[in-house]
Order: sequence, then structure tokens, then C-alpha cells
Amino acid sequence: MATLYIVPTPIGNLKDITLRALELLREVDLVACEDTRRTLKLLNAYEIKKPLISCRAENEARVAETICRELERGRSVAYASDAGTPGVSDPGAVLVRTVRQRGFPVIPLPGASALTMIMSASGFSGKSVTFEGFLSPKPGRRRSRLRELLDREEAFVLYESPFRIVKLMSDLADLSPERTVLVGREMTKLHEEFRESTAESMKQELEGRNGQLGEFTVLVSGKKMA
Repeated sequence: MATLYIVPTPIGNLKDITLRALELLREVDLVACEDTRRTLKLLNAYEIKKPLISCRAENEARVAETICRELERGRSVAYASDAGTPGVSDPGAVLVRTVRQRGFPVIPLPGASALTMIMSASGFSGKSVTFEGFLSPKPGRRRSRLRELLDREEAFVLYESPFRIVKLMSDLADLSPERTVLVGREMTKLHEEFRESTAESMKQELEGRNGQLGEFTVLVSGKKMA
């Protein structure tokens, strides 16, 4: 039966893709992707030639119908977002829901994820963690949600762009200056780094840098309960 495969792609280093993912990309009839340019670069690196179709957040519902028609024709489809795992702070949820409602199987593959990377580098041994992803860019909503997250016992993980990382850390420092944070920057890439300190110290460090290259993943420790 024709199948939709969810294929995680490297978040930076192109070598971070599984053998199974490469095998599947060679076997499917069509590759749907968030950005055809990004996916084409990956496919070219491994000498894979497949027809591509753009499926990004803005057109996901419409393209999901196109993909369902391809599945009805008996053609299997792989879906890859720009970097990481589709549906995890990336498009993919609408496509998966539509395809499953039409009765076609959806098979996810394991692979690269900034969330699992920051967790494995944290030394965190708690039983639970909240994955929040990107907070609202609006200051009021961002601070309100941060207050809620900081009041929980468990740690939480955020994604942030280089353009808003200082604002995020300033809010964290204002709300809970002694909270421990682990920041991962440019993970898997040439300038990869992990920095751990209090929110206040991290704010001062980031403010002192001229520019912030790459996407950030931030793990914030949970509230210490009395």
C-alpha cells in the first residue's frame, strides 16, 4: 500500500542522516519538503534524484490534498522539513493528519532533533521535561508564558532565533535570575557550542557578543520545590 514516510533531516551536519533514511529517499516515488532548495542540497550530497514538491506551512493543507492523490495512485511519498523532525516545531502535522484520515499509513523514521541533543548534553536526570519550542515573539505573551513555565517543577526546552535570543534571556533573567540554563548554539555545525550558567550570567554573556550566529536551543532547569 502507498505510504507517507516522515523523514528527519540533519539540523546542520549533512552526515547526520540515517542509512535507513537514505535508503527510503532512494526508494520513494516523490519527496515532499518544506524548502525544495534545502532538500535538494541534501539529496545532491548523496546523489539521490527524485521529483520534489514544496509543502510548507503556508500551503500545507492544499499540498496535503495533492499528496493524497499521489498516494491514491499507488505512489509512496517521503516528507522532510528543513532541518530536524517534521511536526516538531516544523510543518508536518496537517499533512500527517490529512493522510491518516484518508486511510493511508504514515510511518515515521527516527533521526536528528535539537530537543534530544540538548537533553543528552544537559546531565538532566528528571522524569519529565516540557517541550515548548518557539515562544511568541510578542513581549507580553512571551513573558506570560515564561512565568507559567518557570512555576513548574519540571525543566523546559525552548527554541529561539539569533534575533530574539537576547530578549528571551533578558526575560528569563528578570523573572528568575538564578535559574540554571543550558544553551546550545549551532549544534552539529562548525561553531557548535554549549554554555551553562545562571539566566542572569547568560544574559550578560549574550549581550556582550557582537552577533549571534545560528539557531539556539535552551534548556531551563525546573523550579526547586520546598
